[in-house]
Amino acid sequence: QVQLVESGGGLVQAGGSLRLSCEASRSIFSFNAMGWYRQAPGKQRELVAGITSGGSTNYADSVKGRFTISRDNAKNTVYLQMNSLKPEDTAVYYCNADYTGRGVSVRYWGQGTQVTVSS
Repeated sequence: QVQLVESGGGLVQAGGSLRLSCEASRSIFSFNAMGWYRQAPGKQRELVAGITSGGSTNYADSVKGRFTISRDNAKNTVYLQMNSLKPEDTAVYYCNADYTGRGVSVRYWGQGTQVTVSS
């Protein structure tokens, strides 16, 4: 069983920055891709940013130019640097990891970390 542990959430004023971390319980080389999703109250969970095992990244239009996803393979950790935060970025942020192998595909989720941006 894979565990993903997020950290780094909190309360910040609009315009501020936070860095989220997601540490995996095993080598992140084993995952095809990892990413960050978020879910605001009353809304569906949405993709914020993703990064493949090869290092390719993609972002939601709403965060392009403000958020940066990165990975540290040696630490089995994926990061989400969030700058110029807006109140609409307030949500629970979830880390995920996708594994495909041996004929199966599995998506793992972390427990989530709350990000609150005050105006």
